[in-house]
Amino acid sequence: MITLSGGTGTPKLLHGIENIIPQKEIAVIVNTAEDLWVSGNLITPDIDTILYMFSNKIDLKKWWGIKDDSFNTHNQLKSIESNESMMIGDMDRATHIIRSDFIRNGDSLTIAIQKLSALFEIEANVMPMSDDPLATMITTEQEEMHFQDFWIKYKGKPNIINISIKGIENASISKNAIDALKSNNNVLIGPSNPITSIGPIIELPKMRNILKSKKVVAISPIIGNKPISGPAAKLMQAKGFEVSSIGVAEYYKDFLDVFIIDKKDTVKLSDFKNIGCEVIRADTLMTNMEKSTCLAKIAIDAFKNM
Repeated sequence: MITLSGGTGTPKLLHGIENIIPQKEIAVIVNTAEDLWVSGNLITPDIDTILYMFSNKIDLKKWWGIKDDSFNTHNQLKSIESNESMMIGDMDRATHIIRSDFIRNGDSLTIAIQKLSALFEIEANVMPMSDDPLATMITTEQEEMHFQDFWIKYKGKPNIINISIKGIENASISKNAIDALKSNNNVLIGPSNPITSIGPIIELPKMRNILKSKKVVAISPIIGNKPISGPAAKLMQAKGFEVSSIGVAEYYKDFLDVFIIDKKDTVKLSDFKNIGCEVIRADTLMTNMEKSTCLAKIAIDAFKNM
């Protein structure tokens, strides 16, 4: 089984999956369209969350960064008028420095992440979706900006006119991701933001066609008309999708086989008739390890029942 991951929803699910499946049997293709260079180093937020989760370094209160990290370098940079808007911890920054040195010395992002995985003693196969530079860009009424600026610097407040992925037309799926997809028939899409966390992965050239040939199980990050967390509602509206589990399923429609929605979701199962997928109700709020493991088991069992 391969999991498509971005944001914080899917890492919580993977936290449960590794309670069921040995880590060495887990493969994850991770969004890289939120990556950017900050203060001289490459930050890969979605990949780092996965690396820190699998290595037990993750700050489980925030679901980003390293637990018990300090912020001395960040505070010093801010004090001398640096434009570093992201709050980067000192231990977290060390990861960025090591990765950036690998890349400056000629390694691809894939190789850099493999090396970091080895340094962190991670057995899971963590793969960037692409080795090509990509950027999710948000067009507002005032300007076009990187997603990280929209979400962190401006706290997701500007009205969105358009969302685009810079470089997507000429980007390629990473070789390791292609190889993993060739050898795995089951693809799990976690409960992450469908537009900016999962969207860049499935919008890579040829990816949708690949997914059409797979068994695909996805978990909705929306309950009723509200996302579990993050700016998914505003982003879905900007792309013309209804803010609901139906809207998420519509986005995944051409390859979706099984869709897991929350047991408290008010949407009617009959509303999925035109999408053509099986729908399962479950508790999708992963507030602890037990719930993450339970949801992971339901997702894994869905493949067995196809």
